[in-house]
Amino acid sequence: MLLWLFQTLGQDIRAFNVFNYITLRAVLATLTALVISFVIGPWMIDRLKIMKFGQAVRDDGPQTHLIKAGTPTMGGALILMAVAISTLLWMDLSNKYVWVALITTLGFGIIGWVDDYKKIVHRNPKGLIARWKYLWQSVFGLGAALYIAYSTDLPVQTELIVPFFKDVAIPLGVAGFVVLTYFVIVGSSNAVNLTDGLDGLAILPTVMVASALAIFAYVAGHAVFSKYLGLPYIPGAGELVVFCAAIAGAGLAFLWFNAYPAEVFMGDVGALALGAALGIVAVIVRQEIVLFIMGGVFVMETLSVMIQVASFKLTGKRVFRMAPLHHHYELKGWKETQVVVRFWIISMMLVLIGLASLKLR
Repeated sequence: MLLWLFQTLGQDIRAFNVFNYITLRAVLATLTALVISFVIGPWMIDRLKIMKFGQAVRDDGPQTHLIKAGTPTMGGALILMAVAISTLLWMDLSNKYVWVALITTLGFGIIGWVDDYKKIVHRNPKGLIARWKYLWQSVFGLGAALYIAYSTDLPVQTELIVPFFKDVAIPLGVAGFVVLTYFVIVGSSNAVNLTDGLDGLAILPTVMVASALAIFAYVAGHAVFSKYLGLPYIPGAGELVVFCAAIAGAGLAFLWFNAYPAEVFMGDVGALALGAALGIVAVIVRQEIVLFIMGGVFVMETLSVMIQVASFKLTGKRVFRMAPLHHHYELKGWKETQVVVRFWIISMMLVLIGLASLKLR
């Protein structure tokens, strides 16, 4: 929106042409998201308190969590608002990649909002019935996958690129690409949601992964850099840097309120949406495996739940004291802040490994 304005002004005043640079607009998108969140955040938290949109806490988990009961939740709506406004202000409105990423993110946010609303307002601890939740996740995930497959011109959309190897790629075919895209989007959405169980645990890794994906998007959208680094050139993918920057800015601002002891929780409205956002960006820039590496904390949390459920059903025994994994370490005696910071450190290491794949081929 503002890009169009500045491009129009740039026809007469050359100084406005500086806004054509993606890097500048990414910085401005980050700052815009930060400002929006900091300005609206306190008001939104107060409104959530007045409306009594408080978090329910399970009594079979760590007892230290019982004091969190009633803490406002659904704060993820603040993140989505900041991301949407910032992206729309600074993106190229003709870019189809940003549109599909933004619409998919908001679609998953709506699913999460309905789930949270049922839990809080309707006092239904199960929230949105699982089959309906997965149905609507499938609708948005499959819709995004089909759109990317048939309405864009990704040059290597039928190949799964293997990082750290220059000429290794697994052919998928269009059908395989659609299936992969669906599972990446839906899987990453649920993985972030499972991780969002401690103050600040999910949001900072999300910010780090989104920031790293912004670098991949910039390289993929730059003909010279992509050729030099051996990545596929995807015209228009560079605009996703603005989208990722908005996520990073909104996420950092939310961490201000979500850091221990949290004033507000993200809720499914934020976690499902942000996970889907990471998934769809990774697919567009053809870095699904790199997302798996950089989002290793999300992967570990998800696997711990899968292993726990499978073990209990097959043997009647639990592998972990409690799943997801962060609760296991809490019950082992780690303080909540220790779990969070250590998982942050692991995330940072994994993001650096993912970024190393840019050059190590």
